[in-house]
Amino acid sequence: MMKQWDLQLMAIPAVLFILVFSYVPMYGLVMAFQDYDIFKGISGSPWVGFKHFNMFFDSSDFWLVMNNTLIISFLKLLFVFPAPIVLALMFNEVRNMVFKRVIQTITYLPHFISWVIVAGFVSSILAVDGGTLNSVLLKFNLINEPVNWLSIPEYFRTILISSGVWKEVGFGSIVYLAAIAGVNPHLYEAAAIDGASRIKQIFTITIPSIAPVIIIFLILAIGNILNAGFEDILVLTNNGNNSILTDVSEVIDTYVYRTGISELRYSFATAAGLFKSLINVILLVAANGIARKLGKQSLW
Repeated sequence: MMKQWDLQLMAIPAVLFILVFSYVPMYGLVMAFQDYDIFKGISGSPWVGFKHFNMFFDSSDFWLVMNNTLIISFLKLLFVFPAPIVLALMFNEVRNMVFKRVIQTITYLPHFISWVIVAGFVSSILAVDGGTLNSVLLKFNLINEPVNWLSIPEYFRTILISSGVWKEVGFGSIVYLAAIAGVNPHLYEAAAIDGASRIKQIFTITIPSIAPVIIIFLILAIGNILNAGFEDILVLTNNGNNSILTDVSEVIDTYVYRTGISELRYSFATAAGLFKSLINVILLVAANGIARKLGKQSLW
């Protein structure tokens, strides 16, 4: 500690941030086992055991919410997770540095745009009146009349996943580009002498070299499998289409917000959130254990 006092000093803000926003609020989890009253507070509210957990499990919406959460999470794992890896591999093959930096900057920028603005972009592109997509499709006679894309349940998940890829793919590729930069260049030289093509070098050198980083992020992604999203789904399901899209869009986080927080059912919302967190922890530990048993990189 004393030899690295400067590094420890730099870590203090991050440690305080985690303590204040992650550990101190854990005291509020006891609300899940109470009939919480904002006037009586946590210390004065009566204990009811697993009442709110049972209410959540017995709710008519429970299986709908769980089904949507798992489907959207797996779609994000299938498309959003590998997208930054593919982009990083593509960037690594670009030799024109000016072009590379310009494209990197363009792909990084959406990460810093809030989901509210992204939803505005999506709504404008998919709008019935003057929307870019409808205008193009009408121009080429691919549709006979404008389509209200955001009000069709079959298209919602595609729109959601596509928006997520566009927003996060560039920023997510930074870690993988850093990992690729650490690969020994002599490996590529030796492979080239042996006659390996660029494609073969990617699969035999680049991907195996960054595999530990990919596995770490995959473990974390599996541990967040029930975090199907909140902001993105909330802003894409407005008052106009929410009732139409509920069957395909309602996930645990949005359900907790709409039925728990909006209706002031704080104990119910806490119980549902605690259930989700416990499942995520179990999945995280399981994924880490499997990776360790397979002799791969693991978190611990």
